[in-house]
Amino acid sequence: MLRIVLWRLAFAVPLLLAVTAAMFALAANSPFDPVRQYLGDRAMVTSPEVVARIRAEWGLDRPLLEQYATWLGNLSSGQLGESHSFNRPVLDVILERLPWTLLATGCAIVLMLAGSLVVGTLAAWRKGSALDRIITGGALANESAPVFWLALAAIYVFAVTLRWLPAGGLTDAGSTTLDPLDVAAHMVLPVTVLAISQSSWLVLYVRESVIATLREDFVLGARSRGLRERTVVVRHALRAALLPFLTLLGARVPELVTGAILVETVFSWPGVASATVQAALSVDFPLLAVLTLLGTLAVVAGNLLADLAYRLADPRTAS
Repeated sequence: MLRIVLWRLAFAVPLLLAVTAAMFALAANSPFDPVRQYLGDRAMVTSPEVVARIRAEWGLDRPLLEQYATWLGNLSSGQLGESHSFNRPVLDVILERLPWTLLATGCAIVLMLAGSLVVGTLAAWRKGSALDRIITGGALANESAPVFWLALAAIYVFAVTLRWLPAGGLTDAGSTTLDPLDVAAHMVLPVTVLAISQSSWLVLYVRESVIATLREDFVLGARSRGLRERTVVVRHALRAALLPFLTLLGARVPELVTGAILVETVFSWPGVASATVQAALSVDFPLLAVLTLLGTLAVVAGNLLADLAYRLADPRTAS
């Protein structure tokens, strides 16, 4: 386990450097001027001297390599810069919003895992039945539907038409305190949409894996011993089918990050994912750079955790 962690950490360092270098190269070739984007309509009446002074204060008048080296030095010392779109230190913006993203994403992962295992196993257990066809067809249709479309459809049905749940935000508009029940009610739609949007391939994979495992000799032997069908499926077939499922889950982390960005934006959830969109629209490079770095770290950490979980579940793969 320690060897795997050390190897992944050694791999992560050049990967993160490559991501940050590519990010700076893209920013340098971007047609958008962060200073003019920051000034907005005032850019038309702002004197060139003021624009040049702002550019100098932000370090945009320096060579690209010097900007990159300065940013890396500040990053290593914990100085993440100032967010132009929020007018606050980048670290403060992240520390304020990261817990809400972790809360929503963590709940979505738990719901996604539980739902995928249950629904996929039911489809495999009733292979060829009407239930199996509904689940398979629904998973394929869900995979083809954009995440933002699912979010908007959920708002229209459950918030606008039925009025069962709030349409977005963290609390009600007139609320001045964070009531846990109010926050939980506002979490239902974004968490459910994020979980459903990422569960299609997991459901299909569990179905195919359980179907294949049900043909194995040890499952046939369990049936011949007179065990109940539910016991055979849950305790034997499903347990053996879970190992590749862990690796597939790690591969879904990039799509989970992308889905979180869209879901948080549609539902006005105050997390770091929605801040990414605002930073991109405002050309807020200090904030966007750190958020991109965090997204890369999330992908690396997700794949590492999936590999560790796979080896914990099957120690034979450690050799």
